[in-house]
Amino acid sequence: MATGEEFRETAAMTAELPLPDQLRGSRIHQRDLAGLEIRDCEVSGLKVVDCYGSTVHLAGSFERVLVNDVDVTAFVQAELDRLHPARRSAREAVSVEDYRTTWAVLESLWSDTLERARLLPESMLHERVDGEWSLVETQRHLLFAGDAWIGNAVLEEAEPYHPLGLPYSGMPAEESARLGLTLDAAPTHDEVLQARRHRMATVRHLVAGLTEAELDRSCGRKPADPYPDQQYLVRRCLTVVLEEEAEHHRYCVRDLAVLEGGAWPSP
Repeated sequence: MATGEEFRETAAMTAELPLPDQLRGSRIHQRDLAGLEIRDCEVSGLKVVDCYGSTVHLAGSFERVLVNDVDVTAFVQAELDRLHPARRSAREAVSVEDYRTTWAVLESLWSDTLERARLLPESMLHERVDGEWSLVETQRHLLFAGDAWIGNAVLEEAEPYHPLGLPYSGMPAEESARLGLTLDAAPTHDEVLQARRHRMATVRHLVAGLTEAELDRSCGRKPADPYPDQQYLVRRCLTVVLEEEAEHHRYCVRDLAVLEGGAWPSP
């Protein structure tokens, strides 16, 4: 995720700042920040000290998180892995069989979840929960992830990107257009799933014929131009796709419970 929506130092108001580093090194002191949302930001070294409130929600990818001087990183990771075992399988896949087994598990999870989603009206599948991507947008993003990391990087397809793909939020609009993506498209759930199933079948075929030698092959392309110029091994590309599928499935199940009328799910 990259820098996106920023905020003002007032409660219940958000605004987009023109520069991604405009608040770097700033100190916010004795302000009412209730309801403040920080999204898609670099927060290394962020400190929240001597503050108070009821509920604080923190989500993202962090190397180390201290709460009242206690490192809770390992606990959070272990609890998420307990609740969603596919996360660990995706993260720790090493052998050919690991990749095959994990992909089969992920496909099964998505199959069950999407059948559950079909019980909801189409309009709800386009509804965002707490500002997160809708179920349809999530499927569009996973379509892009498979297109970029598998279709483009690993398989070097002539036309790897489906126009309904949705990239990460920080990709420049001109780059998305260059890839042929139509970000403002309004497809139905079934239209997105048709493309998704085609790409998922491609990944299934890839892992079915995978060899240890192929895992360590260096790809001839990177996922897309905005990505760093560095070596991309097949195993790295597959791991990214597995982790994307596992994490976004977790998000989807969380939000689906809300759409179905239940309370925000607790462990």
